[in-house]
Amino acid sequence: MSATEIKTATLESVFELCRETAQDVEFTAAKTWLKERPGRKAVGCFPIYSPVELIHAAGMLPLGVIGAGNQIEITHADSRFQSFVCSIVKSTLELGFTDRLNFLEGMLFHSICDPARNLASVFARNFPKMFIDYVHFPQNLASPLGKQYLETEYRRILSNLERRSGHTATADDLNRSIQLYNSIRANLRELYRIRTESPHLLSATESFVLTRAGTLMAPEEHLEMLQQVLAAIPARPARPKDRIRVVLEGSFCELPPVALIETIEEAGCYILDDDFLRGWRWFTGDVPVEENPLRALADSYADRSYYSGAKHDTREVKSAHLIDGAREKKADAVIILAAKFCEPALFDYALYRKALDDANIPHLLLEFEEKTWIFDRARSEVETFVESLLFD
Repeated sequence: MSATEIKTATLESVFELCRETAQDVEFTAAKTWLKERPGRKAVGCFPIYSPVELIHAAGMLPLGVIGAGNQIEITHADSRFQSFVCSIVKSTLELGFTDRLNFLEGMLFHSICDPARNLASVFARNFPKMFIDYVHFPQNLASPLGKQYLETEYRRILSNLERRSGHTATADDLNRSIQLYNSIRANLRELYRIRTESPHLLSATESFVLTRAGTLMAPEEHLEMLQQVLAAIPARPARPKDRIRVVLEGSFCELPPVALIETIEEAGCYILDDDFLRGWRWFTGDVPVEENPLRALADSYADRSYYSGAKHDTREVKSAHLIDGAREKKADAVIILAAKFCEPALFDYALYRKALDDANIPHLLLEFEEKTWIFDRARSEVETFVESLLFD
């Protein structure tokens, strides 16, 4: 969709386009963009957080290669991983085995869990012509040396990207990319603010597909789309419904099927906040535009990033962000929506459960797989949970 088409499109048509883009395992939008710009390249980013500004400043297109949902059958990747490994690792690898990632210059990975860490090596072994790099994030964010180390790591990653793109990124290039992604993240924060204050005006499903589609297109196009949607939302005709207000946690890596998010909403929930695509909304505020942009990015990772189950940060009790967030948003309950076999999310739940009980916040645990098609059981569990709160 061109800039002119975005400006004249209705909200519903924009959301429908985003849904199609989000579920397109052929990466049509990105391929079209690359075709129109001969010589440009794209680099895939595996969740959770990748320094997309480095890719963009090096003259390449960052793309969110975050599994394949329920859009493909896993027939090759099963032989490379154990049966108890989460779906997203296998479906991402399946995208490679079915030649859907051939158009990429490379893939950028980082530490999330053991299977995700191993996926980088599996990609390097099976796709030797593809550029594969791995970001080593610091484990001690309280130490100034952690930031210094991360700045050095970003410089290494940027140097490797520059060699692949043929473009040397200047400080001005980096700051322009930082400003662009700052604008995108600011608009995404505004979307979430609307969902918290007026959840009847914007559903979590709509917010999700709008965010996910943005990881699969040029950031400049996504920014225009976000601005158009935000301008149109206040005039949207919608009335509040009799639903409970919930916060979702646990889907920071593997993405739930769009239909599952719809199911939770239709079962009687306003989803005020979530950790969907948290890595593409990583910073709580703007990254400063400074003389040393790599240092600014490193400082922001340490001090301006959201909590995530995949980020080691001993400066905050793990459950604090969840309890505080639920209270701040006046949520009635918390739903832990965790991917099957996701060790970081399920380990966190053991801590969350006690903290939520101690805080007298009702909660429900749901497990999912990205390849799921039928959600009758999830609907029944959520409806029962909602009724227990509405009619208690």
